[in-house]
Amino acid sequence: MFDVIIYLFETYIYSRMNGYIDESKLKDHLKDAGFYSEDVYNALRWLKQLSLYQKKIISPKLTNNHSFLTSIRVYIEEEKIRLDTESRGFLLFLEQIKILNLETREIIIDRVMALDTKDFKLEDLKWLVLMVLYNIPGCESACQQVEQLFFDSKSRVIH
Repeated sequence: MFDVIIYLFETYIYSRMNGYIDESKLKDHLKDAGFYSEDVYNALRWLKQLSLYQKKIISPKLTNNHSFLTSIRVYIEEEKIRLDTESRGFLLFLEQIKILNLETREIIIDRVMALDTKDFKLEDLKWLVLMVLYNIPGCESACQQVEQLFFDSKSRVIH
């Protein structure tokens, strides 16, 4: 499922491809590309859930780099299983350098937990952070910072 999400993000969303995309044709295209029907369905459902956050208003004070709140996040067991120590440390790092705030961190954790994969690595988390910030109004600056942090400007390869 996560491979489908990454493929869609790179092909349709992040490339800023404009215009209406017929969901039926998209499903056929993804199946032709070799993705399983169940993974396609789950990926599209996951993206629809992410799009619901576009309607959520992120507090301007929280998206301003000068006004971040400090908190300690206690992870439940299921979250610890999905997000290993390295991934949790990475989220904390992004908070400390003011790329993430309390709300965006929780959205990212929610979207990680909504994935149907048990094999979730730090590299996957980096992509997910980029996808979430890209889709949240008011997080344009944070998204640009993530791009600069994650990508080599010449090769566009995630670090």
